[in-house]
Amino acid sequence: MASVNWWEAVVLGVVQGLTEFLPISSSAHVRVVGALLPNGTDPGAAFTAVIQIGTEAAVLWYFRRDIVRIIGSWLRALAGRDGTDRASRLGAKNADARLGWWVILGSIPIVVLGVLFKDQIESSLRNLWITAGVLAAFALVLAWADKIGVKRRDLESLRAGDAVILGLAQAAALVPGVSRSGGTISAGLFLGLNRVAAARYSFLLAIPAVLGSGFYELVKSGDQLTGTGGAGLVNTAIAAAVALGIGYAVIVWFLRMLTTRSFAPFVVYRWVFAVAIVVLIVTHTIPVR
Repeated sequence: MASVNWWEAVVLGVVQGLTEFLPISSSAHVRVVGALLPNGTDPGAAFTAVIQIGTEAAVLWYFRRDIVRIIGSWLRALAGRDGTDRASRLGAKNADARLGWWVILGSIPIVVLGVLFKDQIESSLRNLWITAGVLAAFALVLAWADKIGVKRRDLESLRAGDAVILGLAQAAALVPGVSRSGGTISAGLFLGLNRVAAARYSFLLAIPAVLGSGFYELVKSGDQLTGTGGAGLVNTAIAAAVALGIGYAVIVWFLRMLTTRSFAPFVVYRWVFAVAIVVLIVTHTIPVR
């Protein structure tokens, strides 16, 4: 991997911030844009995971009141404040406590599958032919989900089975091109959630997975980031900080947009981006891996 300098880090941070929360795959964008930069090839899974900490910090700040309320309710229910029976401890009497459990339950698939397929995720699955195909295929999934979903349910109606399905959908985003938010939102729409509820849950569900992955890669691959050809901790931090600011603005805009608009623009964009990747590959502008 060629070294990422400070201005390239800024560019990648902007790309990460703009794309993380939209159903268009941030990992695919960072992968492609990184390869188009003067010194760039694939910025690498470690760099991508670490700068995602920046965008996840935007989620923590935007949803800070919700997060504090959910954690507090979950802890009170677990301690038996809502009742000492099993159902009460699992949030039967408190919607926020239940949501806390559903985030935990929904986080399990991505952890398990991420560990089992770690080598493939960091190597063969970053093949751009796969990315282009997945971008196009999941555009159809998103379009179908948005068309047939009844969009009547809110987050209080979530059940354990829903959390597992949504967690598996998030885990699909281990493949660049799927999109963490796109996979989870599509599953939410299929389950009948309204657009805003599906998006809010996808953001909350991503917190454990993204932070866990980011800090794990930071500890594990610190030598890679600081070694010869690595981006460096300073440049990686710059990218993460830029991603935080841009990401926060995108969250605000995206949740407002969903109250009046469909996902059609993102479906079209995914197809256009998939075609653009194919063109870049066949013209040998960027390497497939």
